[in-house]
Amino acid sequence: MSTELVPADFTVPRTLTAEGFRLEPLGEQHNASDLAAWTSSIDHIRATAGFTGGWPPAGGMTPEQNLADLRRHADDFGHRRGFAYTVLETSGEAVVGCVYICPDRDDPSVIAVSSWVRADRAELDAVLYRTVSGWLAEAWPFGEVRYHPR
Repeated sequence: MSTELVPADFTVPRTLTAEGFRLEPLGEQHNASDLAAWTSSIDHIRATAGFTGGWPPAGGMTPEQNLADLRRHADDFGHRRGFAYTVLETSGEAVVGCVYICPDRDDPSVIAVSSWVRADRAELDAVLYRTVSGWLAEAWPFGEVRYHPR
């Protein structure tokens, strides 16, 4: 059985540009901005639908630990096991959030999607949810998707 989430002939989207933000694959080049984004918003993220499992860690992470996490996400993306996208400002490189697309822990035949935005960009949360939900339905070959509504 393949661990890939998508068929071999499916071209995984590399970007999505929308009103107020753009997505690109999360990678080590985002380390400093990603770390700053989520560490400034731990309580906000933990209060976001879909983040009740203890992430982000209350004590934060070192830049090296965060980099290792980003490398793991990039490896999953490259092997088509999961797709983590950074949410960036439309113009610029500041990270304002992330979107994670992976197999559901309880039922790997279902796709679990979660997303967060920085506390100071909370107004993007519902917009991101609607935009990503539409994108998944239109551009991805998934059956059942679980993504906590906003």
